[in-house]
Amino acid sequence: MTDGSMSRGEPKSTSGFDDADAFLDSDIRLVVVSGGLQECPYLDGQVARMPIEYPVGEIGPDDLDRLLERGYRRTGSMFYRTHCPSCRECIPTRLEAARFETTRSFRRILNRASRELTTQWQSPAVDVERVRLFNRHRQVRRLSRYGDATQGDYHEFLVATRVPTSELAFYYEGNLIGASIVDCGADSLNAVYTYFDPEFSRYSLGTLAVLLQIRRAIETCRRYVYLGLYVEENSHLNYKRRFRPQQRLLKGDWQWISQEPPKMQRPK
Repeated sequence: MTDGSMSRGEPKSTSGFDDADAFLDSDIRLVVVSGGLQECPYLDGQVARMPIEYPVGEIGPDDLDRLLERGYRRTGSMFYRTHCPSCRECIPTRLEAARFETTRSFRRILNRASRELTTQWQSPAVDVERVRLFNRHRQVRRLSRYGDATQGDYHEFLVATRVPTSELAFYYEGNLIGASIVDCGADSLNAVYTYFDPEFSRYSLGTLAVLLQIRRAIETCRRYVYLGLYVEENSHLNYKRRFRPQQRLLKGDWQWISQEPPKMQRPK
């Protein structure tokens, strides 16, 4: 672990997992607050290590861009990356907004939403209705392992952010039916989490959220939209392959994916 006396331009992650992880041209410093082995939240039977790191000092839009480029994800006021002992299935994924290909299916989703829904970009908030929708979404999609979230849980996960963050809210006849939490870097948007009322699945709100984030990136002259982790064998995460062309962080480099890479056999 490094101390606080590092010079500007040579700060490092203090995770201890990879001494080469220096944030060049930045003064970001991260301190590990939790880094042990745990049950994998994405693949049954796998052991994960996802060190939770707390940023020391302010995190501006440019800093967020650099963290995302290094494969970090945000949860609440913390950041994390996967450092699993025997599995490399979680792959950070991003789109270059201007190069995104809008298919006929995507256009149908956008057109229906423009006719029947209202969307609004606003500051993240927590209230009874948002927590109810969040819990309902996780229950129906079997994403909840530890029971329902409280308002405090919701605030800690999605609202208590250290970076510029927006909420993309979806309304049907004036009623909230879903929301997407999106971080705003200087040159990128970061999809943190999307949830919605399962009764409105006909609007493909998860896909719609990504499409509107891409539109927002183009409107605000941002280059990238980060979609989070792609996991081939997780049905809640492998939908991201539909958005093309895309890049994935493979062996430390962002690489264009023209087709699905050969499936790697995980150790048993």
